[in-house]
Amino acid sequence: MSLVPFVFLNSKSGKKETFRPKDETNVTIYSCGPTVYNFAHIGNIRSFLFVDVLRRALLLGGYKLNQSMNITDIDDKIINESIKRKISVEEFTKPWTEAFFQDLETLHVQKLEHYPKATESIEDMVGLVEKLQSNGLVYEKDGNLYFSIQKFSRYGELSKIDVSGMKSGVRYDADEYEKDDVRDFVLWKNQKTEEEKCWHTRIGNGRPGWHLECSAMIRKVYGSGVDIHTGGIDLLFPHHENEVAQSLGAYPEEEFVGTWLHCEHLLVDGEKMSKSKGNFYTLRDIFEKGFDPNSIRYHLISAHYRSKLNFSLNKLVESKIAMDRIQNTIYRVLEVGNLWDHVPEGFENWDFTVPELQNINLEFINSLADDLNVPKALASVFELVRVVNQYLDAKDNAVDISFLGESIRLFYKINEIFAVFQFKKEIQTLEGISEDWILEQIELRKIAKQNKDFSTADRIRKELEEKGILLADTKEGRTTWKKIQ
Repeated sequence: MSLVPFVFLNSKSGKKETFRPKDETNVTIYSCGPTVYNFAHIGNIRSFLFVDVLRRALLLGGYKLNQSMNITDIDDKIINESIKRKISVEEFTKPWTEAFFQDLETLHVQKLEHYPKATESIEDMVGLVEKLQSNGLVYEKDGNLYFSIQKFSRYGELSKIDVSGMKSGVRYDADEYEKDDVRDFVLWKNQKTEEEKCWHTRIGNGRPGWHLECSAMIRKVYGSGVDIHTGGIDLLFPHHENEVAQSLGAYPEEEFVGTWLHCEHLLVDGEKMSKSKGNFYTLRDIFEKGFDPNSIRYHLISAHYRSKLNFSLNKLVESKIAMDRIQNTIYRVLEVGNLWDHVPEGFENWDFTVPELQNINLEFINSLADDLNVPKALASVFELVRVVNQYLDAKDNAVDISFLGESIRLFYKINEIFAVFQFKKEIQTLEGISEDWILEQIELRKIAKQNKDFSTADRIRKELEEKGILLADTKEGRTTWKKIQ
């Protein structure tokens, strides 16, 4: 299988560039992960889903991946909460870490190769600080160790921020601070109270600053830099700028990151998400409102990752309708072609022989290769829906199994990215209802329709819907059913 050439808009250059990993077929990726002090909100979730789409697209393009996402399990918020609750940092972060992975699994996010934790990488961070000290970029104040921005001439290259007016020695100790606030940042924080989590190290007793961990973890996992580094746009400055300073300050002869990719903000009903505005949602909040994981995943990945996504419950409903339109076409092909038992489990070769399907496949792949243009890729999916339904609707059309088979293969390929569509007949019971009973009701409805008893037919359909079963009538006179998600 030949590699698909990808083009990404590199935040470092501000331009679209042809992606060229150091190793032609093996790609290294590092993504900023969660700070595990609460449930992830949907803005975080969008960023994690962007990473999943990137991963799935590159795999579909023929690349092998070595991918990492860090777990920040030590910072100001975590320490303060653990002290307040009188439990250890490890006890406090454990359930939130488990909740994070549960969220990823619920949304069908593929598992990565590495999930390094900050608390398990202290020695690596200490080593990086020592390297920076030997290069003359660190100074001490009140037991804290700071990175001196003015001694690193390349500071600001990634975020394009102007540091010319910065006063020497202006420091910031917090793990997070406001955008455009240019100050020397803390690498190692001295222990302030006995209750505060502390490590006894060669560079002093204390704990790492937030920015330090990613630089150290990248080196820990990969031994050097990475091909791609991702994160939310809010991390571009100062976090990623500080990563660059630390990594190149310690190892100026190496390339730290080849391509920087940043996911845009998520808005809720056109506004920034805020608890005070009542528009703050976690995944569980949306589940409680009756929405299913597939609809949420579909909605959050349907916009381009570099575009602001305006989330709303109404738009979730629209996404569900759009997703069902695709799903119903898939079920229709499976039913007409009787392909339920011939669903492919995967392909090494995605070639197609039907010209229309060839063109749609090419458009789908080219859209993904063009900086992960998912909206354009979705347009090709709905073109496939149109072509397939038009084919099935043709009254004088003899069923062409090869066309139906290739259509399902293409839908299956599309699902390698979206991971929300089903290809197997629902055979499980629903709240004690057997499939035999469902089929019996479908037959009774069919007889009622033949007898022009439409009120009975409609009543049967509504009763099934109330029990979570959706019917779909095909042009060929068949009736299929599926569980309502």
